[in-house]
Amino acid sequence: MDSSIHSKYRPHSEVLPLKLGATALRIAAALGLIAAVTFVFSRLILVNALTVGFSYLIAILVLATLWGALEAIVASLGAVACLNYFFLPPVGTFTIADPQNWVALFAFLATSIVASQLSAHAKRRTQEAVDRQRDLERLYALSRAILLTDPDQSATKQIAHQIARAFDFRGVVLFDRKSSEINRAGPEDITDIEGKLREAAMQGTQFREEVRQVTVTAIRLGGDPIGSLAIAGTVLSDTALQALCNLVAGALEKMRAQQTASQAEAARQSQEFRSTLLDAIAHEFNTPLASIKTATSSILTGIVEDPEDWKDLLSVVDEEADRLKRFVTDALQLARVDAGRVQLNLEPHSIDQIVHALCEEMKSLTEGRLIALDVPIGLPTVTIDGVLMKLAIRQLVDNALKYSSHPAPVEISSRANETGLVVTVGDRGHGIPETERARIFDKFYRLPADRPRVPGTGMGLAIARQIVEAHGGHMSVENREGGGSRFSIFIPFKR
Repeated sequence: MDSSIHSKYRPHSEVLPLKLGATALRIAAALGLIAAVTFVFSRLILVNALTVGFSYLIAILVLATLWGALEAIVASLGAVACLNYFFLPPVGTFTIADPQNWVALFAFLATSIVASQLSAHAKRRTQEAVDRQRDLERLYALSRAILLTDPDQSATKQIAHQIARAFDFRGVVLFDRKSSEINRAGPEDITDIEGKLREAAMQGTQFREEVRQVTVTAIRLGGDPIGSLAIAGTVLSDTALQALCNLVAGALEKMRAQQTASQAEAARQSQEFRSTLLDAIAHEFNTPLASIKTATSSILTGIVEDPEDWKDLLSVVDEEADRLKRFVTDALQLARVDAGRVQLNLEPHSIDQIVHALCEEMKSLTEGRLIALDVPIGLPTVTIDGVLMKLAIRQLVDNALKYSSHPAPVEISSRANETGLVVTVGDRGHGIPETERARIFDKFYRLPADRPRVPGTGMGLAIARQIVEAHGGHMSVENREGGGSRFSIFIPFKR
């Protein structure tokens, strides 16, 4: 801890002597002011006792306004003594010959004490108003900070640090009863406080340690304690402390609601993903299974008798079986990526080899479609997971095949720049409206115009983006002149 923090936050054993010393100095200064007034009017400017009394009264009011009632009352007693000794006959003694002077002396004493009390009271009220304004500003700053908290991180940890920052406390400890989580913040650690925090959270009580200047209070929501808060340093009023606890309670409840909503949304999306994945499997399996069934039925029923024709049919069965195997492998990869279990097997790869291998695997899907390749041999290698990156590019190619008209070509190109490789897949479809581009990579999202006529799950682009971002890259999309879209994958050389 640096020296600036030590100077700002002193232990209680050091603070008390400093306060007493400061009070003693102010009392000495108050008496010095009375002595100065006495010297001026007894040696330099000769005036009557009434003028001297008013001068004393003005000095006492100034002291009450600047410092408070204690210093003003001590100055009042000193002023009465000086007025009696130096200005009321017989001068030079503490006796008073004229009884009327006794009345005047006591009237002056009462007036000065009452005036000093009123002035000190007004000062306290003003200070209280300033303190309330400061507390309101701090509560407002805290409420704004809470609105910016990250729902993916610990709520109590963030709130504890925001409280310490907003109110300038020496230390803050926040206890969440539901999760039993304790988080600390501030330059000083409040030790041996866990027991009282738990007691306050269970029983709804409040504690105050004067020695350490530590306050422990329950945090309530709807009358029931949901946690507790310990603060060290600045003493808050009961109203401000209650407002702080209410704000913390609301923040904890808000973050719990957000977490619950996130969990519910994740569960819903997971269920939706499983449903759409099963639909996609059923749809994609139909074509190869139909081809396999036709080939095997032709052989088994004797429709085809020529052994050469058998060989052709068995080749069809073999190709379609490989196609089914690849689709099952891709489906499992999609499920793992969607579940957030992306484990990269990083190795140096040439992107041209990946693209050519992908085109070979998709040959049965691209028959009759022109695939225009512009992938130069000799591009720099990139350290990637070859299987997953091929899966990502496959999603873009499959997307281009689905959403562009049959004779239109699918263009795959790649180029290198100073920081990485760019792989581009272009089509000559209808393009993507500007208003839809921001959502095109969202899970399950599909263009409204394409839903009735093009089968799909709305997962392909989302999965591709997750794979690319896991490699430290990014994806983008743009419309092409003359119609169609161009999807780009950027793969950095260094992660």
